Amino acid sequence: MKTFDIEKVRDSLKTYFSKLSAESLEWVAVLVLHSATLPSFLAVMAGITDNLPSVDLVLMLWLGLALLFTKAAVRKDMFNIVTIGFGFLLQAVMMALIFFK
Repeated sequence: MKTFDIEKVRDSLKTYFSKLSAESLEWVAVLVLHSATLPSFLAVMAGITDNLPSVDLVLMLWLGLALLFTKAAVRKDMFNIVTIGFGFLLQAVMMALIFFK
């Protein structure tokens, strides 16, 4: 008769959920960083305001995202590579629409 080792199950679940939480939080952080300038860009595109976010804010956000992109590329994490790349593409398109309208 096999015995049930609760400690082994607990350790397995703890390892699984800690990894899942760290990866989920990293992905949420990428989404939050990408959406930091979204309200300003949409307001400018809608003609509500003429105030763009400052250049240093945008550059620091993009630097942080570039570092996260590099980390994802080193780890070969395709989900984050695609998410960050798509976010960069959307931000570039929105900035082009603002500046070349």
